[in-house]
Amino acid sequence: MRFLYASLGLLCVALAAIGIVLPLLPTVPFLLLAAFFFANSSERLHNWIVAHGVFGPLITDWRNNGAIRPAAKKAATVSIAAVFSLSLLLGAPGNVLGIQAVVLSAVLLFIWTRPNG
Repeated sequence: MRFLYASLGLLCVALAAIGIVLPLLPTVPFLLLAAFFFANSSERLHNWIVAHGVFGPLITDWRNNGAIRPAAKKAATVSIAAVFSLSLLLGAPGNVLGIQAVVLSAVLLFIWTRPNG
């Protein structure tokens, strides 16, 4: 089971790294999942991700305060706006746009009501 958790953690780190440059893929949720998987599989990997210069502060902010840094909030907002705009440009049906608007608004509400890291 430890091997499976470590593998899932590494996959989450890879997806988070891709999410840094690809605006449609979230970074922080994958980092939080990676930290969870590493905590249950490898103390060395868990210590590495928590101490990482880029990833560590995001994980620590969330774990200690449930906080999201303002830059991450802004990046998430831009990504969500890009996804919705793409749906509009591609001519998604009205019911799909309505569902997206409700879900994405709820996500933004959640993100922006978290304390700043």
